[in-house]
Amino acid sequence: MKHLERALDGQNQWWKYLVIFIAGLIGANFIGAIPLVIVIVVKSIQSGGAISSNPSNFADLTAYGISPNLGLILMIIPFIIALITIVLLFKPLHKRHYCEIINGTRNVRWKRFFFSIVIWGLIMLIYLLIDHSINPSNYKLNINLSAFIPLIFISILLIPFQTTYEEVIFRGYFTQGVAAWTKSRLWAIIIPSLLFGLMHSFNPEIKVFGFWAIMPSYIIFGLFFAIVTILDDGIEVAMGAHAANNIFSSIFVTSKSSVLQTPALFEQQVIEPNKETLILILSSTIFIAILKYKYHWKLSTFMNKVE
Repeated sequence: MKHLERALDGQNQWWKYLVIFIAGLIGANFIGAIPLVIVIVVKSIQSGGAISSNPSNFADLTAYGISPNLGLILMIIPFIIALITIVLLFKPLHKRHYCEIINGTRNVRWKRFFFSIVIWGLIMLIYLLIDHSINPSNYKLNINLSAFIPLIFISILLIPFQTTYEEVIFRGYFTQGVAAWTKSRLWAIIIPSLLFGLMHSFNPEIKVFGFWAIMPSYIIFGLFFAIVTILDDGIEVAMGAHAANNIFSSIFVTSKSSVLQTPALFEQQVIEPNKETLILILSSTIFIAILKYKYHWKLSTFMNKVE
């Protein structure tokens, strides 16, 4: 095992994690937000100041006169800046190569990443087909090729930056830190997963459905990604599944409450949080079972001390 053990090198002072996390937030929310601010100012000038935000969904940039595809690009730029910040600061602070955040080595296992994308994407597609066949009225078809075709390329090329940042910071960086401090794989699963869930507290779904209705799904997602990270001794599988999830959602299914406001193929009319949570648990279980079989994961890994 290398992913968690690589952090046992004496370079894990708590303030280093705080510096990198805060630096990433500052970079994302100031430098990364500059293009968005510029576009909003330009749109405001063009409209004579007659624009305002969508009070129910901050991610709906169409309220500013910004097209959904451009809005998606502008929303992802801060994540790119945050990811670059981690890459630039990690080696000076921790005396290690930044690739070691991924699996404790300098070699990224790309085959695992792409296999994970395929499997999670297929699971989501199968669920969409089943749910659509059962309740077709809940899906409004939205065919706008001039917006949909660019969306495909934008989603595939840019969304992995957003999901990779979240995996690097939570299942990579924070998980290694928690493991080094506690010597426990279980705590390395639980603590970053709770932080991952809380990070999404300001997402529009929380405002629409309520904290306790949506937060379990975010935390379960975090636990799912954390579990496969521990079992696979690295974050490539989590990176792939997370990327597949957000790319699929961006291209195929959106809703008025979604943080991803895109010209997707379908708009889901009614969201049932409890149902979505149960489907997530079932899908995650199937995914883990498939990859456990392929990669011969051992469940006893959870009990192994980090040393």
